Amino acid sequence: MTFLRNIFFYIVMLGVIVTLHELGHLLAAKAFGVYCKEFSFGFGPKILSHQGKETEYCLRAVPLGGFVAMAGDTDNDLETKVDVKDLPPERTLTGIAKWKRIIIMLAGITMNFLLAIVIYSLLILSSGYYAESTRPVINYVKESSPAEKAGLKADDIVTKVEFENGLGIDPETYLEMLNFLDAYDGNGPWIITVSRGDENIRFEIYPEFDSETQRYLIGIGFSDKAIEMVKVNLLNCWKYGFSYALFVLKLTFSSLMTVFQGRNLDQLSGPIGIYSTVSQTVELGFEYYIQLMAMISINVGLINALPLPIFDGGRVLILIIEALIRRPLSEKAQNAVMMASLAVLLLLFVLVMYNDVARLIGG
Repeated sequence: MTFLRNIFFYIVMLGVIVTLHELGHLLAAKAFGVYCKEFSFGFGPKILSHQGKETEYCLRAVPLGGFVAMAGDTDNDLETKVDVKDLPPERTLTGIAKWKRIIIMLAGITMNFLLAIVIYSLLILSSGYYAESTRPVINYVKESSPAEKAGLKADDIVTKVEFENGLGIDPETYLEMLNFLDAYDGNGPWIITVSRGDENIRFEIYPEFDSETQRYLIGIGFSDKAIEMVKVNLLNCWKYGFSYALFVLKLTFSSLMTVFQGRNLDQLSGPIGIYSTVSQTVELGFEYYIQLMAMISINVGLINALPLPIFDGGRVLILIIEALIRRPLSEKAQNAVMMASLAVLLLLFVLVMYNDVARLIGG
């Protein structure tokens, strides 16, 4: 029963994230008059379908994605081919202005970020308060602490914090820095850059574990006014939800950059890894489950923004290039870029599946 319950919540999470992503494409396409033959959650054989006025809405057997079959878009021809011979050009994706196509491509990513903002906003609203904080200005440095030995001083402004594995963030507030440091795994130094007068100074500091607080510390303190608890209501919760979603986005982007630098490749997860994480959060409760949904939604949006033609970001990049050179890319160039991006995606898929299986066997 536990397995079936976890599978249910796993499919629900993927369903919400993927459906909203594809719904963004669908709504934008329809707004510009593009003919959409099918809106589908999943791939493979159809399980359920409903024929709307123009678009067929389908549930397919493999719940690991989804698509919108738009006229003029050949990406989903293996699932649903759209015949355009009887359609006027302005009802096809290739027959509308490039700026409209860019909006359609970006609409799915936008929906992923909106989902995260809504979730974080409602969670903050339910708590009743939100912690706002000032810039990360060091108020004091503890005597004989790692920070003092390294050379940090009061009034230094922290502008960047990194770990040895390449993960880093440019904190705009004390809380952003604190939340980031909670991700420290106990290995290597904290690489802290501070602004001191007209200088930017970089320090490598090894934190010490404090048994009382159960945290790694370096011996710096901030003003008592660094954190202020603000009362939240239905009007201002969206602002705070957006701020927190932006912080998660920056942290996710930093993690993704370390992967492209060849670091932390063992941290990548695929469908099996996501299922395992979903199972753990279901045990913890609904709040943790929807927090994970928001985080995965941001991950999906960010991955889809990558400049690879297989993703929305890559297709937008091609449209921008074509607009700049004022002609379409040659079919040969498009095929070469597509094959290269498919090779990258295949390597990534093999890596995440290896990681998932290794964790499964080891765990």
